[in-house]
Formats: sequence, C-alpha cells, structure tokens
Amino acid sequence: MREAASRSVPEAERRVDVADDGEQARDDRVICHLVGRTAWSVGAAGYRPVSLGTEGFIHFSTPEQIVGTANRFYAGRDDLLLVVVDPQRLTAPLRWEPPAAVVPAAPVATASVPPAAATASGPATGELFPHLYGPIDAGAVAAVIPFPPGSDGTFSVPPTLW
Repeated sequence: MREAASRSVPEAERRVDVADDGEQARDDRVICHLVGRTAWSVGAAGYRPVSLGTEGFIHFSTPEQIVGTANRFYAGRDDLLLVVVDPQRLTAPLRWEPPAAVVPAAPVATASVPPAAATASGPATGELFPHLYGPIDAGAVAAVIPFPPGSDGTFSVPPTLW
C-alpha cells in the first residue's frame, strides 16, 4: 500500500476541475466522506464502498457541503463517521462534478454517502461535488471522526472541527 500511496501521479490525471473558470470557489485542503461505522475499513487496497462498483466513484463533500449532505440523506442516523481526506494524497482521479442522480440509500450496515442530488433543500444549481474514481488510499485519510446528530436528529459541525 505504501508504494501506491507514495507513487507520483501527475496532477492532470488526479483531478479534473470542471469549474476551471472560477464558477465555484473551494478549499481543496480536505474533502469529506460519510460512512456508517460498520462499513468503514481501510485495508491494503484502500476503502472501496458499494458506490465505487455500482456508480464508478465515491461520493465526497467539501467541509461546507457536509452538513447539508448529512441532513438530506442521513437525518437521525447515529452511526455515521466523518472521514476527512487529504486530496493531495489520493492516487485515483478526483473530479469536481455536478450532483449525481438520486438513488436509494443502501442499508445502514453498508451505507456510504449517497449522491448529493439537488432537492428543494438541496445544493444550489451549479454546485460541484468531489467524486473519487477509485479507492480511498489509507495514507490519504487525515481523520475519522464520529459524526452524531443532535437531539433533533439533524447534523451540525462542531465549530472546533475545521
């Protein structure tokens, strides 16, 4: 695994920024993935959720998008982990794309971030989300943090997290 994580991948192969004309300002220092506790594991080959096989990519959000994604798709779930990833340490291609179409969320035991599709309370038109077209390298994981909802079942980010 160490060789894969440390191998040099040209920037152009790792990222395709579809907002290259400044459509959406963003902070690329970290990206975030939500996953149920029982589904999270990073082995020698990296983390490969069901969405990687079924949709071809892993859903991510920016720190600014994570609360909206969690509230849209996971309100009330108390088993979530927030996986914080350093995109500079990923070896698979990372692309910034419009939200994917809505698909039903997987059962709690295997759930990973479902598509962040636009809804009445969803992302603004033109908003882009990071999609990783390969596994999450173990060496790219900066932190894995319990992400419980509040007493009303909704999520918020503790002010000290970022």
